[in-house]
Amino acid sequence: MKIATFNINNVNRRLPNLLAWLEAAEPDLVCLQELKAAQDAFPQKALSSAGYEAVWKGQRQWNGVAILGRGKTPILTRDQLPGGDSDTQSRYIEAAYDGVIVASIYLPNGNPRPGPKFDYKLAWFDRLVRHAGELMDAKVPVVLAGDYNVVPTDLDIYPTKSWNDDALTQPEPRSAFRSLTDAGWTDAIRKLHPAEPMFSFWDYKRQRWPQGKGLRLDHLLLSPQIVPRLMAGGVDRDVRGEEGASDHAPVWIELADAE
Repeated sequence: MKIATFNINNVNRRLPNLLAWLEAAEPDLVCLQELKAAQDAFPQKALSSAGYEAVWKGQRQWNGVAILGRGKTPILTRDQLPGGDSDTQSRYIEAAYDGVIVASIYLPNGNPRPGPKFDYKLAWFDRLVRHAGELMDAKVPVVLAGDYNVVPTDLDIYPTKSWNDDALTQPEPRSAFRSLTDAGWTDAIRKLHPAEPMFSFWDYKRQRWPQGKGLRLDHLLLSPQIVPRLMAGGVDRDVRGEEGASDHAPVWIELADAE
């Protein structure tokens, strides 16, 4: 099974890019973030014609998450992260597909900081950590995939001081991410590529894509039950260089069949 996460940064505007990548990469399961589309504006028909069925939770101006299943619809299990009944932002969706629970996550950016947006980011991260603990206790195969909006370590960013004050690099979100891996979640890409940057995001500003100045923001965390099935993984970096591209590139893993 090939599972990917892709911050599409406006699913309708980038639909030609998305369809081209789906045809070329042939993932079985895709987690999308930053749809920037209302619920009724999600391009379901176009994706279905390309062979992918979907569950999604849209939001018109920003946010929005989806899970695409190749050839069949993922079974929706949750469309909101627990613990935030008053939270109206579409940032989490969870589904079952071929014996795996997968979540598509769009963690808050948190800028500017300090301030309410950074506080919201940390509170949302705390909710994710708690729910991840519940999933871990269930002892089932789980993939927590998405744009975590955190640079876990200095290896995950090009040498620079320009991001030092940004919410993506602060000790608090880094600590929250580390609490997930300390609890037994495996950072799949880092396990496979322990010494390579594996950037997945290049800002549109200041020529950061042409200069190779990237960040690793998009992660796939695996529960212990699925780690033995991990075979391969990487970043489809060239997708970022296409005309009209998102500022993120797809990140993917391949899992062996369950025994």
